[in-house]
Amino acid sequence: MEANQSLWRDYQHTRDRALREKLVLIYLPLVKWTAGRLKQTLPNTVQVQDLEGAGVRGLIQSVDCFDPDRGIRFESYATTRIRGAMLDGLREYDWLPRSLRTKTKLLERAFETCETRVGGIPADEDVAGELGLSLDEYREMLEEVGSLQLVSLDSEPAGADGEGSFHDVIADPEVEDPLAKIEMEEERRRVLEWLQDLPEQMRRVMVLYYYEELTLKEVGQVMNLSESRVCQIHSAAVHSLRARLAQELVA
Repeated sequence: MEANQSLWRDYQHTRDRALREKLVLIYLPLVKWTAGRLKQTLPNTVQVQDLEGAGVRGLIQSVDCFDPDRGIRFESYATTRIRGAMLDGLREYDWLPRSLRTKTKLLERAFETCETRVGGIPADEDVAGELGLSLDEYREMLEEVGSLQLVSLDSEPAGADGEGSFHDVIADPEVEDPLAKIEMEEERRRVLEWLQDLPEQMRRVMVLYYYEELTLKEVGQVMNLSESRVCQIHSAAVHSLRARLAQELVA
C-alpha cells in the first residue's frame, strides 16, 4: 500500500469518485484471488463470476471505510470483507437444494444427541448409528454436505433463533465499542476451547483451514489425506462445534 499512500491520502481528503475507481482497480486482483480460493470448496453450480460480482461490492465498501492512519494493511482489511460479501451473496443466491439442507439438520441433531449421550466428541460410529447408517454411508453424507460447511461458521447455529453465529467470534480490527470487544473475545475464547476438545485430526484440519487459510486440497497434502477425507473430517468438526454452541444457547 506504501506506493499508493498519496492516492489514499487524496481520496481521504476529497472522497472523489475518480480516485475511488482508481483504488478499486488497483486492488481488484484481491477479488479474483479470493473468489478463486472460495470456488475450490463450492459446488459446480456456483459460478466464479457471481462470487467476483459480490466481491467487488465488498471491495468498494472496503475502500470507502478504510482508514490508512490506523496502520492496518488494506489487503488484510479488505480480504475479510470481500470474502464476507461473497458469502452474503451465496446466502442470497440460496444455491443449496432442500435435500442437502435437510441432511445437514439431521447431522446437527445427531451430533447433539450423541454429544449429550457420550459426554464429549462422538466417534464416527456413534453418529452413524444414531442416523441408522453404515460408516461408509455416514462418511458419504458428510462429504455431500461438506459444501455447506464453507458458510457454517458464518451462518446461524442450530437453536440460535437468529441471535448469533460463529462468524461473531472472528476479531474485527475496526470494532471500537469496548463491550463488543469483551463479548467478542469471550466468544472467541469459547470456540478456541472447543477446538482443543476436538480429536487431534479434526483440530488440525480446522486450524489449517480457518487459521492458516489453506484449501481443503492443501490441507490434504499437509496431512497426507485425500481431499474427500479432509472434507469429511471438516464437516464432522463443524457439526460438532455447532452442536456444542446449540447446547449452550438452549441451556
